[in-house]
Amino acid sequence: MFKALTQFSVALVNRYLPSPFIFSILLTLIAFMLGVGLTSQNIIEMAGHWGKGLWSLHGFAMQMALILITGYALANAPIVQRFLDFLASRVKSPTMAIVLVTLVAMIGCLLNWGFGLVIGAVFAKALAKKVRSVDYPLLVASAYSGFLVWHGGLSGSVPLTLSSGGETLAKLSGGAITDAIALSQTIFSTYNLVIVSLIMLIIPALNALMHPKNPQVVNPDLIKQKVITLPPTDTPAQKLDDSRLMMMALVVLALLYYVGEFSKGADIGLNIVIGIFLFLGVMAHGTIERYYRAVGDGISGITGVVLLFPFYGGIMGIVTGANADGVSIGSQVTHFFLNHASAESFPILAFLSAGVVNVFVPSGGGQFAVQGPIMIPAGAALSVNPSVTAMAIAWGDAWTNMIQPFWALPLLGIVGLDARAIMGYCLLVLIVSGLIITGTFYFLV
Repeated sequence: MFKALTQFSVALVNRYLPSPFIFSILLTLIAFMLGVGLTSQNIIEMAGHWGKGLWSLHGFAMQMALILITGYALANAPIVQRFLDFLASRVKSPTMAIVLVTLVAMIGCLLNWGFGLVIGAVFAKALAKKVRSVDYPLLVASAYSGFLVWHGGLSGSVPLTLSSGGETLAKLSGGAITDAIALSQTIFSTYNLVIVSLIMLIIPALNALMHPKNPQVVNPDLIKQKVITLPPTDTPAQKLDDSRLMMMALVVLALLYYVGEFSKGADIGLNIVIGIFLFLGVMAHGTIERYYRAVGDGISGITGVVLLFPFYGGIMGIVTGANADGVSIGSQVTHFFLNHASAESFPILAFLSAGVVNVFVPSGGGQFAVQGPIMIPAGAALSVNPSVTAMAIAWGDAWTNMIQPFWALPLLGIVGLDARAIMGYCLLVLIVSGLIITGTFYFLV
């Protein structure tokens, strides 16, 4: 019965899911029509919101590109590759491979979502070379399912925003939060730890159960690790390019900077993480020249993200574009759920509404900017702790990434598959994880 359900889900997605680019265009058209219908704005006004939104995420897009590229280069450093190959060589069965890649990706995403995405993809390739009978699309889908927990981990943009305090937080919370909220109330709260623990227990087992009787195996020659070819070091310039001394000078300079920053109590924001990935990668590759070539090898993996960011920025512009009365699609969706909320059901409805909005705005920070100013004051009026409301939004954002192919693109670029190959499995992960999250919010909050 379960195998038949899995086959149906895979076949359904393969037949009807368009490419990520066309998917974004369809979402744009849907959002455009909803905007005209729900906010009483004309097509010129909605087109204006779309056009302004196209270029609204350039800074964030560069951060995303850098975190994925630096994460790729670090994950592909020889020392990291040897460790992953060592782990893969100890795996003897498809079931073990599926479970292990899911857990490795989840642990990576709990530390940092960019690193988790990349390490999951690289480890999936290492396992596919060692365990010849494993289904490659399911292996990659399992790696992507690790992304499910990112917003409950150390790089979650919503809990980190809450912990920073200041005017930005007051604005994003609609004035309901004026002081910083400690991570002990968000990431390290009991309900969040229970959600993460249940997902890490159940989803790897679910992924293993989905393994087909007739697996799609991959030709190992197609996923061989590329060998970085260096130019000869016949000249002083070439020797300087491949100098370990230059690498050490750069790393020492970076170390001095971070010591100074952390001694002043700097937050571990996205730029700090990108810098750590960058300099650890340089050190792991040994020289700046080798690191540069490793980064060049990974550039193709961010093609989809770079190309699609303007279009999702346009969708975000439509979703947030308000009329003269301040009404937007985002506020309408949020108010729809609020109209059916009580103090007991509010966290679950906040989670579900965030899941809907995330399909159109697949950005944790962007989504919180849409929903936070409405949801958090509304929750406070129902005596719901603002930290609970914020984490419900965070989990909704993470949840529907399982059917939103945008963040799968970097991983798919590394493993050489398209979204249709993995999204059928991810659909079942979405259903089961949704039950886990809603159940935890219902019984523990």
